[in-house]
Amino acid sequence: MKVNIAEASLTPAEIAAATRVLESGALRQGKECQGFEVEFADYVDAAFGVTCSNGSASLHLAFMTFLEPGDEVLVPSMTFVATANMVVAAGGIPVLCDVDPGSFLIDLDDAASRVTERTRAIVPVHLHGNVVDVDSVQAFADKHDLRVVWDAAQAHGARYKGRGVGAFNDFVSYSFYPSKNMFVGEGGMICTNDEGLENMMRFMRTHGQTAKNHHTMFGHNFRMTDVEASIGREQLKRIEPMMDIRRRNAAVLTAGLADTEGVTPQVVTPETDHGWHQFSVVVDEQAFGCDRDALGARLRDRGIGTGVHYPKAVHQQPVYQERYGVQSLPHAEHLAATLLSIPVHHGMTEEDAHFVVGQLLECRATPSS
Repeated sequence: MKVNIAEASLTPAEIAAATRVLESGALRQGKECQGFEVEFADYVDAAFGVTCSNGSASLHLAFMTFLEPGDEVLVPSMTFVATANMVVAAGGIPVLCDVDPGSFLIDLDDAASRVTERTRAIVPVHLHGNVVDVDSVQAFADKHDLRVVWDAAQAHGARYKGRGVGAFNDFVSYSFYPSKNMFVGEGGMICTNDEGLENMMRFMRTHGQTAKNHHTMFGHNFRMTDVEASIGREQLKRIEPMMDIRRRNAAVLTAGLADTEGVTPQVVTPETDHGWHQFSVVVDEQAFGCDRDALGARLRDRGIGTGVHYPKAVHQQPVYQERYGVQSLPHAEHLAATLLSIPVHHGMTEEDAHFVVGQLLECRATPSS
């Protein structure tokens, strides 16, 4: 048996939707994008959605609406580098923060110690689909008068206290890259409940054009195509069944590893529905008998795909050390060295999930080489 780390296959209906658009010749942003915006925003409980060329572009659009050169933004260091890169692209300064070692999410106490008079926003990342404590972040933002840009690139289908994570102010960024729970090839969406921000981002998405050949603000070409949007609209019809499978698989993995010394799954935030983009565990070399990389190799030898997200925290990346200096964020560094992702995706059967657990447990019994 082989179990891959990810699953990204289109259904015949999704292929037919894309083919229909291709055959129509109406390939650029148009009616399909408009429909996708309305339907996706409704799914995640947001008032508005603005399609974008990718998830990075959606973050960039959000930052462009309010950042001034030199403004600071609090960003967890345990995330994909795009979260911080888009702050830089918009003229801001990412202030990298440590994370909680159990949930892998931004540590608000550490973030509070980094607030200055230049701090304008915080970017909580729902890492691997684990939802940040929204109430705590909102209270933090209110106390320090900050914008909140939620990075939900990995959190399709996740919920906080029964509401989709797109429901919360000020901005919520999504990605539809092939590795995500929802995928269209390349694509993104930025959601908001503020109609003024929605309009601004729509104009910025098309070089600040507010009327034909009339540009009133700076912007970029961040448009999604109708081909991608047609896939997204069709895929929305099956996102919840896909999420149900991910939740079932995660439950099998969680129960199967509950008493396994040396392998600790991500701690799920209370009163949330995890999005299960990844099922990640911290590997304790001393307790388990091998380190993260050795366990990954052993599982791959047994036909089980694994992933490392991310082997360097953002503050450990050379470009950030060169520009902002070397800093110590011990929890993020520990997770970068010990986190391993194992399969949980919707292409797996329940038997596959039990197989993954069994093979991982056998790896522990195998003497270290």
